[in-house]
Amino acid sequence: MSSAGRQMRLAAYYNPTGHHVASWRHPRAQADAHINIDHYVEIAQTAERAKFDLMFLADANATRDVHMDALSRSVQFVSHFEPLTLLSALAMVTSRIGLIGTASTSYNHPYHIARKFASLDHISRGRAGWNLVTSGQASEAKNFDRTEPWPHAERYHRAHEFAAVVKGLWDSWDDDAFVREKDTGLFFVPEKMHQLNHKGEVYSVRGPLNVPRPPQGHPVIVQAGASDDGRELAAEVAEAIFSPHLNVEAAKEYYDDVKTRMLKYGRNPDHCKILPGLSVIVAETEAEARRDYDYIQSMIHPMVGREILSSMLGGLDLSGYDMDKPLPDPLPEHTGSRGHYDSIVAMARKENLTIRELGQRVAGARGKNVFVGDPKQVADYMQDWFDKRACDGFTVMPPYIPGALDDFCNLVMPELRKRGLVRTEYEGTTLREHLGLPRPASRYESARSEAAE
Repeated sequence: MSSAGRQMRLAAYYNPTGHHVASWRHPRAQADAHINIDHYVEIAQTAERAKFDLMFLADANATRDVHMDALSRSVQFVSHFEPLTLLSALAMVTSRIGLIGTASTSYNHPYHIARKFASLDHISRGRAGWNLVTSGQASEAKNFDRTEPWPHAERYHRAHEFAAVVKGLWDSWDDDAFVREKDTGLFFVPEKMHQLNHKGEVYSVRGPLNVPRPPQGHPVIVQAGASDDGRELAAEVAEAIFSPHLNVEAAKEYYDDVKTRMLKYGRNPDHCKILPGLSVIVAETEAEARRDYDYIQSMIHPMVGREILSSMLGGLDLSGYDMDKPLPDPLPEHTGSRGHYDSIVAMARKENLTIRELGQRVAGARGKNVFVGDPKQVADYMQDWFDKRACDGFTVMPPYIPGALDDFCNLVMPELRKRGLVRTEYEGTTLREHLGLPRPASRYESARSEAAE
């Protein structure tokens, strides 16, 4: 058991057919997952039976602008359900697991996001969470009346105000505002409705929200930024973080930095759970797991590897470079994810990888951490990070689903449970209870309490 007596928090991160770029080609993957609701019901219920804290759906607002040879070979670039619609359906066939959906601050309005996630929280009876992202892809900008995305710093500047408005709108109604008195005809208490009247640098929002206060007070806010701007936003608003680190040293530095930054916002560092991504291929023996890994890696088309590498380097066009030579030095400026960019470039320089080799390396799990081994080896690896306080748990990213998810649940979870590192039963019913997060009081309730003291 962990020396600190803590338990891991676990998120199941689902791309349609799995996290590996060639996942749909694996015999144990559901090739039509991107339009198959029965598939999503199955994997949501599998994670719930294993007592995962939450499941997480990524999203993008465009089909990627990549070479057609790559586009036509990858489900991740092309097609998947809209997350909020899908999670609302999954709320009806699950009862405990948290439901996290991605929505961009770049191409939504705060009122839209506040309303949608408040609704999902009511529909799921307190299991909703919002993965707050900014959008840096040019292909997304072109779908929303722009030719280019906002610059990195401006995206995050807007995101701070966006999050503040959303949280304010979630407090539009006191928890007990709706009395619904049939005898008197009073549906809600007027003084328990609040207009936000926000007028900021970017947004002007009157309110109130036309959805009652969510069961969790506020749905859980999740963030994934690894840049300095991303870390600052996470320290201010995030209650869980999906981080991209490839080794325990980098993960530990990030963990300590974000937790320290939280203090200046008056936040308890325990009220944000940092969950680095981990893509696991596990089998009864290491040799079996290695064969499976080698097999799925062999399914990556070289063009797909290059285009994913390009995407992870902020959209850098690599088509004019020799695939069998290293990355150009220096690289052009970019607007994409800083965390991915820095870790990939550092790995390429350190190992002197060619573009072809680097594409093969990062394409499978798209720059995320991959571990291949038997159940004990996987558990040892996870416990090492956890005991060193480099994380509060993990975002488990099955390389193909349902097969690799089943393997993790059937082989790794019993080993973690034997060590006392994960729960045997859900202790509560809401996502906040699963993660050990407090339910936030309404700002208006807090103001009344302060005035009464």
